[in-house]
Amino acid sequence: MTRPAGAALRRLRHLFSQLSRSAQLAAVPRSTASYSTAITSAKVEVNGVHLHYQQTGNGNHVVLLFPGMLGSSQTDFEPQLKYMNKQIFTVVAWDPRGYGKSIPPVRDFPPDFFERDAKDAIDLMQALKFQKFSLLGWSDGGITALIAAAKHPDLIHKMVVWGANANVTEEDMKLYNAIRDVSKWSEKARKPMEEMYGHEYFSKTCSAWVDGISQFMHKSDGDICQPLLPHIKCPTLIIHGEKDPLIPRFHPEYLHKHIKGSRLHFMPEGKHNLHLRFAGEFNKMVEDFLL
Repeated sequence: MTRPAGAALRRLRHLFSQLSRSAQLAAVPRSTASYSTAITSAKVEVNGVHLHYQQTGNGNHVVLLFPGMLGSSQTDFEPQLKYMNKQIFTVVAWDPRGYGKSIPPVRDFPPDFFERDAKDAIDLMQALKFQKFSLLGWSDGGITALIAAAKHPDLIHKMVVWGANANVTEEDMKLYNAIRDVSKWSEKARKPMEEMYGHEYFSKTCSAWVDGISQFMHKSDGDICQPLLPHIKCPTLIIHGEKDPLIPRFHPEYLHKHIKGSRLHFMPEGKHNLHLRFAGEFNKMVEDFLL
């Protein structure tokens, strides 16, 4: 009889322990939970335009997210805004001028559009009173992040880039021209863009981007930001999806070779949007690196 009685006693103790934990959790003020998970949305004037951004978390480590071509905080970074650790990080995702909710102005692509975006991003963070921060840059946003890190090494803590390239090749232009006609995009890729912009703005801006990126073909080796890479001083993680249809493997390998002390990680099943499709794995990898 002693064993059953002992087992019953242990079950009762376990039950009371669970009830006690539930009571403690229920006692946590709702306002605290909502504060730590809330995503705020606002605009601030920077360099003559009103830039939209979203912000969440209340951690000491500030992270700025750079979207890709035609991208925005809303279309490109939902899993990061929702699920990155909000106690450790303060996460800011912005819409470059002419993208997302940073319209007007209409997006254009002068020869220095990457440098212009990099300046806007840095000045946005200055306007928000963030003294030092890390960068997460995807695709075009990765290029912009590389430029920002190279030109402002004293402001950047760490950096993660994926789907980025430092130059444009003939092979790249074939890939870019293949996506010029947005009617050929998959419905999954096209739908959020059309919801954000409407078909006409989306179509015209995509075509203008292809023309804008082709300008770099007139430079030596198709240079976008190659000479700046040795000036990057912050710890840098380069992630590459081995099934990326837009960025051949030689681009991340070039970045890794020319950014001193950088790390290169390959995701075998990753495509261009690896941070969305494999959000859990991506977020953990990024958080571990930033910490």
